[in-house]
Amino acid sequence: MNLNNQENIKKNSRPPKKEPSPMEVRQRERFVGKSARVAAKYLRRLTELKGAPQAMKPFFQVLEDIHVNMKNVEQPTDTKIVGTYCVMVPQELIYAAGAQPVKLCSGSYSAFAIGDDLVPRDACPLVKSVMGFQAMGVMPVYEDCSLMVVPITCDCKKKMAGMLAERVPTYSLHVPTSKSDDDDMEQVVSEFYQLIPALEAVTGQAITCDSLARSIDGMGFAQYQMSQFAAYKKHVPALIQGTHAMALMNAFSYMPVDRFSEQLHRLNQELGRRQKEKQFVSMDKQPRIMVTGSPIIFPNIKIPLLIEEMGGILVGDETCMGERALYDPTVVVDQSFDGLLRSLANRYTRPCTCPTFVDNSQRIYRIKQMIADHQVQGVVYHVLRGCLVYDFEYQTLEEELGQLGIPVIRVESDYNEEDIEQLRIRIEAFIELIKLKDLAIKKQKQEKANE
Repeated sequence: MNLNNQENIKKNSRPPKKEPSPMEVRQRERFVGKSARVAAKYLRRLTELKGAPQAMKPFFQVLEDIHVNMKNVEQPTDTKIVGTYCVMVPQELIYAAGAQPVKLCSGSYSAFAIGDDLVPRDACPLVKSVMGFQAMGVMPVYEDCSLMVVPITCDCKKKMAGMLAERVPTYSLHVPTSKSDDDDMEQVVSEFYQLIPALEAVTGQAITCDSLARSIDGMGFAQYQMSQFAAYKKHVPALIQGTHAMALMNAFSYMPVDRFSEQLHRLNQELGRRQKEKQFVSMDKQPRIMVTGSPIIFPNIKIPLLIEEMGGILVGDETCMGERALYDPTVVVDQSFDGLLRSLANRYTRPCTCPTFVDNSQRIYRIKQMIADHQVQGVVYHVLRGCLVYDFEYQTLEEELGQLGIPVIRVESDYNEEDIEQLRIRIEAFIELIKLKDLAIKKQKQEKANE
């Protein structure tokens, strides 16, 4: 095991907490109240979007429990919780160790304001928000984690891992800069092997070939249900609002995989009925928008809300909080323990379109594929302020999509509400541009038909 990780894991309990002063108690109460109010407001806007399927209610309830009611995740008694900060953390290994993974990337405005005083000004808001929650010590889903696993995908994540290690046992999962060579895969396999004893130490349960195979099967069913859901999302006119689909994936961060799969199966059944009965949530003329770039994390869902409140329909989500977490299944060709681990290494690295990798032509290919599959008419490229890895790729994507005649707009945002009106104006203008372009195309087709 990496020496730094080994020493961090030895801190198998959080530092003893000091009794808070009356002033600190009041500060925490104000923080909890403000954080809950903001989350409740965005959850209300989310549920007020027309056409929410009945099967979405459990997903909405999960977001309310975590962010509004400040409850912990639902899990069996005595099950350890392992916090993760990226889709490249192998959840199958966590389940195989008998623990419950939760994805703790945060979109909280209130926690961001606290974290702004803890990390450099130009650090990304996601890191500021995570550290804000850690500093306040009030959110159960953070406080009850026995271990944090942080993939080192950017400089901010690297420094965040160091800061977290001062407060809670933290494992740094190193990600290769390339994913095309066999040596890259060997590095990932080695990292997974080193992660195993850290997980086993947390739960006291050994990861065996059988337990790993069962967890791969469990995740496989969720991936199958997600593939069905993605097929329904391609329908024209749309069967579900894209913001609701993003809420579903945010809820997945806190749900046991079997419960998530079961509820997603019910949602797919409802969408199937909608398709047969022609119950749509959009009209043919609504511009079909795709969002990509930096993650969109509840309650910071202002951009998808604005897209659909301004008359667009969000049909594609190529972000690490979207379908990317589940769209590619684990393919097992060797049933041995080493074979299963290598299958996981391939699943979590080869298809991943994170810009942390040097050669990321695969990301452009994937976005083009989604544009074709979902009949996308425009792309919103979301950049969190300070998120350089995604910002670097905007120009390349703009050039590639320009060749396809697909308009793209770059929108930069932070974890606050100060930029909402500016974003509203730009997104509304972008949607109107797509409408005008669509009208021009139809007019040209009509003129050709009349010749």
